Amino acid sequence: MATYERLLARWPNLPEGWYNLGLLQRRARQFEAALASYARALEQGIAQPEEVHLNRGVIFSDCLRQDEAAERELRAALALNPGYLPALQNLANLHEDLGRREEARGSYARMLELDPNAFEALARYAQLADIRAADDPLIGRLRSALAHPAVSPAERASLGFALVRALDACGQYPEAFAAAAAAHRASRASAPAARYDRAAHEHVIGELIRAFPRPRRHALQAGMPAGPRPIFICGMLRSGSTLAEQLLAGNPRLARGGELDFLPHLVHSQLAPFPAAMLEVSEGALAQLAREYLANLTRLFPGAAWVTDKRPDNFLYLGLIKSLFPDARIVHTTRAALDTCLSIFFLHLDQRMSYALDLMDIGHYFTQYRRLMAHWKTLYGEDILDFNYDALVREPLPAAQGLLAFCGLEWNAACLDFAQRAGAVKTASVWQVREGLYQRSSGRSRHYARELAGLEAYLAEER
Repeated sequence: MATYERLLARWPNLPEGWYNLGLLQRRARQFEAALASYARALEQGIAQPEEVHLNRGVIFSDCLRQDEAAERELRAALALNPGYLPALQNLANLHEDLGRREEARGSYARMLELDPNAFEALARYAQLADIRAADDPLIGRLRSALAHPAVSPAERASLGFALVRALDACGQYPEAFAAAAAAHRASRASAPAARYDRAAHEHVIGELIRAFPRPRRHALQAGMPAGPRPIFICGMLRSGSTLAEQLLAGNPRLARGGELDFLPHLVHSQLAPFPAAMLEVSEGALAQLAREYLANLTRLFPGAAWVTDKRPDNFLYLGLIKSLFPDARIVHTTRAALDTCLSIFFLHLDQRMSYALDLMDIGHYFTQYRRLMAHWKTLYGEDILDFNYDALVREPLPAAQGLLAFCGLEWNAACLDFAQRAGAVKTASVWQVREGLYQRSSGRSRHYARELAGLEAYLAEER
């Protein structure tokens, strides 16, 4: 960055220089500076300004949680180039986050008009459809796209998972499971380096347990910034964490943080190599990291009293969380094991979550998650609430009241009325929570008893 800054100080009329500086600043998490550099690139007449507006829109949406500003930038890009597919894709994603189903479908439909082979758009379009019968034309359209000679492995995976959802929705259970297996094969083919190493992951869990053999409780030092305080939500993917966050957001003074990346950033930067670094880190350094974390919350959510940090994989970092915030409350979402693993198997996830590419690897990851959570509970049991998805959908009121009481929040009847609540939901559960509470996913694995028999036996053996 320093090179570009010196260059632009001398020759400030270089639009590509400002653009490249913006890219570097974004990677360095200097988001406001990146926005300013992109603005200078636009002022200097950069070629293809729609790409700059797109990049600004992504920063506003994904990094600063300013969805209105993100939409303005994306629409500015489309005003310059109405056929710019990346901007249409991101606008459709934003519509989905905000619960605007028809607007999202319209953006995907527009992409397909511009490019009939926009297979990712077709997959997302199908994911938004209400498919109830095996002869729905969209199922045939997905199958035809999967057979197209131009489809890439990544696109085949996206189309395949859309087909999984459609077949499952209309009760074609064996076909849905077979489609999921095929979709995972395509996903692995699209990222050949993505391999889950069971022994390596067991070692990681063992290192976490050894790094935190006992509670590391220290009094937070003076100088902590005023502003919101975090409530942490963790657990396996697809175990109800988004529902828990929505319930807590019934309190008007709580902001939904969603899947914040502050903790992973600390782990891979200031605290690397983690968790080994925790054995030597000073109390002063931990206090400074806590201040930085809280300052980030204040920057993103000014005026809130509490903010949820809802990354499911926060369960890996509970020792760190309790070292930074000894009084932190941990909401641990749980769900029937087979339902959880099946739901992950039916989901198209980033290949960096390599365990999710194979059913039995999902089962192994689940056993290691269970092992680590048992350790955390021996250290911090009083500060961890097991919040069960199945109990919630069966009897919502007592479960929701218990959740808010545990977090020290006042009960509000609006907590259960979240289906139409304004604001973005940036998780795979975006459309499920827009429906409110329902029971049809509880016990869903019964439809796949034969396909899951091996996994069921494995989970029972590994308890």
